[in-house]
Amino acid sequence: METLDAIRLRCSLKTKLTGREVPPDVVEAILREACLAPSARNSQPWRFVVVRGRTAIDALADAGLPESSAVIRRAPVLVVACARPADGVVVGGLNYCLYDVGSAVQNLLLAATDRGLATHLIANFDEAAVKRVLHIPDDARAVVLTPLAWPDAASYEEAAAERLSQRSRLPFEEVVFEGAWGGA
Repeated sequence: METLDAIRLRCSLKTKLTGREVPPDVVEAILREACLAPSARNSQPWRFVVVRGRTAIDALADAGLPESSAVIRRAPVLVVACARPADGVVVGGLNYCLYDVGSAVQNLLLAATDRGLATHLIANFDEAAVKRVLHIPDDARAVVLTPLAWPDAASYEEAAAERLSQRSRLPFEEVVFEGAWGGA
């Protein structure tokens, strides 16, 4: 798959996932590509915790995830993206660490899509519980997590077709302005 195809095809697949193993070298490659993201002053404030195996994933889900996040119980791998605010760059009182982690997570999502893996961003979780279970230090934030799983379809495209047919976006003209806000 090409980069632009991955951008157009990536969607949150919550159903139709298999528990088939994702090889460790594939997970490592995806995370290496995530770490190639740009960051303010090359600060690279991201950290990733990889959770594998039914027992570990279920323990995490039981501790800090709402029932609506049942998607992770079907996945063989879960990645928790974390931020180290002390490593972030602060400009005008704004710490860019969360933005930087978001860039790395976008790389992760696209790298997974490129390999045909399903992802689904989850931000609704008990951060303190997730940090406790995964031994994430006090000076770090658990920002977002995603399962990595093979779709239960012949291809990623087939698995994503229904979800993509329901995708809605604001009109381009409402989000992109030429010269000034509102195009004035």
